Formats: sequence, C-alpha cells, structure tokens
Amino acid sequence: MSETTMRAVVCVRAGGPEVLEIGERPIPQVRPGWSLVRVRGAGVNRSELRTRQGHSPAVEFPRVLGIECVGDVVASTDPGLPEGTTVAAVMGGMGREFDGGYAEFALLPNALLMPIRTTLPWHVLAALPETYMTAHGALATSGVLSARRQRAARLLIRGGTSSVGMAAISLAAAEGIETATTTRQPAKVPALIAAGADHVLTDDGGSLAEAVRAIWAEGPDYVLDLVGARTVVDSLRLVRRGGTVCVAGSLSGWLIPDFEPIAMIPSGTGLTAFHSDDCAGSTAVLQRIVDSVEAGVLRPNIDRVVALDDIAEAHRRMENDEATGKLVVLPRPTRSAPPRTDPPVWQPANPLDL
Repeated sequence: MSETTMRAVVCVRAGGPEVLEIGERPIPQVRPGWSLVRVRGAGVNRSELRTRQGHSPAVEFPRVLGIECVGDVVASTDPGLPEGTTVAAVMGGMGREFDGGYAEFALLPNALLMPIRTTLPWHVLAALPETYMTAHGALATSGVLSARRQRAARLLIRGGTSSVGMAAISLAAAEGIETATTTRQPAKVPALIAAGADHVLTDDGGSLAEAVRAIWAEGPDYVLDLVGARTVVDSLRLVRRGGTVCVAGSLSGWLIPDFEPIAMIPSGTGLTAFHSDDCAGSTAVLQRIVDSVEAGVLRPNIDRVVALDDIAEAHRRMENDEATGKLVVLPRPTRSAPPRTDPPVWQPANPLDL
C-alpha cells in the first residue's frame, strides 16, 4: 500500500458475505465541507447487513459500507476540527450515499463529525456511537427517561441480545428502571443479566403474555421493540393500557403485514418509532455516554473485535444471530495505533493485540 492508497472492504454487489472484498482504494481527497478521518474503529451493524443483502435500493455498488466510525481528523475544511481531533460519526448517508467506515480512511461531511474527549481505547469507543445513541434516543422518544423521575417505570425490551438491546438494558439499569428483556437463545441469558436486566424471558415466536403478566400483572409501561415487524402487534397487546410501544429495530423486517391501526392499537396506547438518523451530530449525547462508560456506569457490551480481513465472518456471525452485543472492526489493529494512556474500562472476550 502506498501513501495515496488505503485498505478497504468493498461491497461489490448485493449478496452473501462473500461479496465483501478486501482491496486497495485511493485515499479520498478533502473537498469543501468535508473532512478526511483516519478510521480507528467502526461498529458492524445489521443495517449494513441489509444493505449488503440488497435491501437498500438507493445504494449503488460497489460501495464501502459502514454507517459509523471513530477516529482522528487527518485534514479538514472546518477550522473547528484541527488535525488530530478525536471524532465519531454516525448515519447521515454513511455507507449508502457515500463510502463509510469499513476502511482505513473515510471522507465525511463536517456536519456529521462529533468531537469527543475520551481516554477510552479505540475498540471500546467504536462500540458506542450508533448503538448507545440509538438506545438513548429510543428510550427518550418513548418517554421512559422522563417517566422514571416521576415514578417507578417498567420496561420490556424485545430483542435484548442485539447491540442496541444490550445498550438499552445498560441505560435502563443505570437509571434504576425495572427491565425485562427477551431472547430466543437460553444460552444468552447470563449476558443479559450481566448487562443489567432484572428479568429475562425466552421468546419462542409466540405471545409473551403469560410470561410478562407473571412479572407485571398490568403489563409493562413501555415496550422497546427491536424485533420490529413480526412482534409489534403483540407488543401493543402486552403494554399496559395507556403505555407506549417504541419501534427502533427491524430484526424481523421493515413492514407489518395487514396492519390495521384502529383495530390493533388499543385505545389510549401510544405507538412511536425512533430512527438512528436522528442521532447524527448529537455530540453532547455521545459525550455523556462516553463519560459514563469511562466512569464504569455503562458497559460497551462488545461481542467480538475483528480486523478488516475478518469482516465477512463478522457478517456471518450477525446473520446467524450468534452475536451477543456489538461487533467492532479495527482497520489497523496495532499496539501503537490508539493514542490512549489509560487502560480499558472494559475488555472484550477476545481483544486484539491492542
């Protein structure tokens, strides 16, 4: 690789993990309104899996995927982003309208870059932006975070072993919210308890009514539904009358077949949604999350840390629902790469040689 090229993962067409090819590409040139970022780490997300599968019709291939990344500024057209600034970026067209975080460098709009103060190592920092900001936004949108100041709140999270689910569990636990969560795999129960869940229910695809009513006779006050299309109607039946269901995930797809709002939404019950595009540029929120992880209040919930060469295997792991928490890719997993002095607050199960 020369000084003008970089290694990147390119999705050459829609298909299975095998369409993710490692190769060299020119390092992008800075242009007005954009900054060049040396990517130190990037989260791997189900959104990228769906794009790779061909479910994002507006995406043109070949494309470097990756809807988020963390790193440091190499060159910028914004005087407020000097060289060396630690930044994070999420959504805003990353990995879809323009090349994203699965590369050693990324050219990103200045408006997306969130300068962050942190002593966290790169693999921990990379696990936070999309996951925790989505979880925080969904809980805030549904009203959970304001309700807990007034009275005890009861929260059901469907899809708890997803990275957003585990982040939501950690956030709820930190706020003292009584939380139940679901998983289809009993082997993942200990990880959910460790993340802070008070109750874990096994979801076999049917109604959870009996199990939920055994915990809360009237049902939860809030349901954060990360499974999506397949479970939304059931979630509306589970939440207490006057409660709120927030849909913030699509693990089971995008569309609810034969949805009849008047018949399926109980009177007085709220149905809302949160899209992670709303996270873009929310520097203050991310800084609070980073500070909480540094203080040991929140966990990054990392499942695996991989190199660029292993990105296809990371996609397979996600596609097979084997991951418990966040998958992180480090483009340059070297000991000297992260300019950090403090030891990690949390260590993943299989850290790379950092």
